[in-house]
Amino acid sequence: MSRAGAVLTDQKARVTEGDEIAITVAAPQEVETTPENIPLTILHEDADLIVIDKPAGMVVHPAPGTPSGTLVNALLFHFGGNLSGVGGEARPGIVHRIDKDTSGLLVIAKSDAAHHGLAAQFEAHSVERSYIAFCHGVPDPADPRLRGVPGVSWEEGATLKITTRLGRHKTDRQRQAISFHSGRHAVTRVHLIERYGTAAAEVRCRLETGRTHQIRVHMLHSGHALIGDPVYGGRRKLSEKELGVEAAQVANTFPRQALHAATLGFIHPVTETRMRFDSPLPADMAGLKAALGG
Repeated sequence: MSRAGAVLTDQKARVTEGDEIAITVAAPQEVETTPENIPLTILHEDADLIVIDKPAGMVVHPAPGTPSGTLVNALLFHFGGNLSGVGGEARPGIVHRIDKDTSGLLVIAKSDAAHHGLAAQFEAHSVERSYIAFCHGVPDPADPRLRGVPGVSWEEGATLKITTRLGRHKTDRQRQAISFHSGRHAVTRVHLIERYGTAAAEVRCRLETGRTHQIRVHMLHSGHALIGDPVYGGRRKLSEKELGVEAAQVANTFPRQALHAATLGFIHPVTETRMRFDSPLPADMAGLKAALGG
């Protein structure tokens, strides 16, 4: 029996073929979403949509593990019932998401018409989305290793293109994994902004598709995992010898994936006006850039 009494066996030390195991599955927990007075950085608001610059550390919508302190809790406080209901009560106005520890731009729908129109653009991959990231190593067309990585190619302008399928990891449901036979089609393009020796680089990642953890998994697949990524970065450390002790220490202790949703562009779903927003690096990533020598 498990400590919670949810799994029953015949008490043998080891489970063997033919043993019967009874599992009691608990009913899903209801998450009550309540308004919370959490400050928001609002870059744009009109009758149909809002553009938010989300800080790192904020979850987008409530879940059993994070019932409060989310972007949705803040949206309910600041905008009340003036949010699209297409996503249901738990996700009012939410058209797309970024990870908890990724900072940057999100568009929120106030009207149902805006929600449907924005969702159609995301589905068609016509929304402009680019991220600034700091990674291990330097993506370089001259690197012969990259020519042997499946799904990796180079386009004009020294742009690294990563094309795979993404799906749930077979043994760790919190992770995504690369596949070429199943999962959802995913394309990321990576352009080098600045190199720091051969140890690290600042890059711009442009999403053609928007899958869960896409940039983080694709950068790992290319051999250039993001600095600070606790899930996909492993135990890789930057060299003190190449970068210097101070820079290496800042990078090796960076507390989150160094990833920022910096640009968001779309057609306003109601007025049909072209809209584009840019967000500067947040203080922690600006500090990382300065420490690396940028």
